[in-house]
Amino acid sequence: MSDILSHTDAGVMSLTFNRLDKKNAITSAMYTAMADAVAHAASDAAVKVLVFQGHESIFTSGNDIGDFLNQAPSTQASPVFRFLRGIATFPKPLLAAVAGPAVGIGTTMLFHCDLVYAGDNAAFSMPFVNLGLCPEAASSLLVPRMFGYHRAAEALLMGEAFFAEAAQEVGLVNRVVPPTEVNGYVQSQARKLAGKPLSSLVETKRLMKGNSQEEMLQKMDEEGQSFGRMLREPAAKEAFGAFMEKRKPDFSKF
Repeated sequence: MSDILSHTDAGVMSLTFNRLDKKNAITSAMYTAMADAVAHAASDAAVKVLVFQGHESIFTSGNDIGDFLNQAPSTQASPVFRFLRGIATFPKPLLAAVAGPAVGIGTTMLFHCDLVYAGDNAAFSMPFVNLGLCPEAASSLLVPRMFGYHRAAEALLMGEAFFAEAAQEVGLVNRVVPPTEVNGYVQSQARKLAGKPLSSLVETKRLMKGNSQEEMLQKMDEEGQSFGRMLREPAAKEAFGAFMEKRKPDFSKF
């Protein structure tokens, strides 16, 4: 069975993380599948709304570290960057249903969604600094804009988890519901949107986004260059080595 399930019904395409035994950790192959699906959804007139969802116990634990180290993104053509640019430029309504942990890209991808609904067990985190890295997905631009600088600094510099109510307070989450209901609730919202004129949905989203897309893509490219460089540096090597060896990293020399 695929690690990314794709299902389209009544104008709604749903992409479901389906690697529960690995905490829905994302591999390069999964990024490829999602990037292809996002591109298809953008161009297919039969798709009006795109939904990302996981399991009631977990959205995604972020990158599969072993796979990531073996296939580290090196160019803008890498699957992860194709996926990020795809959701950043997606012209139609983009929704997410989040329950349980949403780690790293599991959180940063949400800044590109139009509507985000969370289970009351949702836990968001962006632990890039803790891995000797920097933010990605234009989060260094989008998080301060949404959260305000000081809250963004706490989220990005500390890298600690924040929970559903806090996410709703800063505007990342629209509504908090029980974990067992979040996927169904988002499907209901998606169907409401799919019942509206596609041209109106697309134009309204375009007008709301304004001229921010070019700036966002530039920031994404800048982050990608820094991310790739830092991935090869000693701090990241220590962080990932410690993760694989199941020990606490020692950053005292960095």
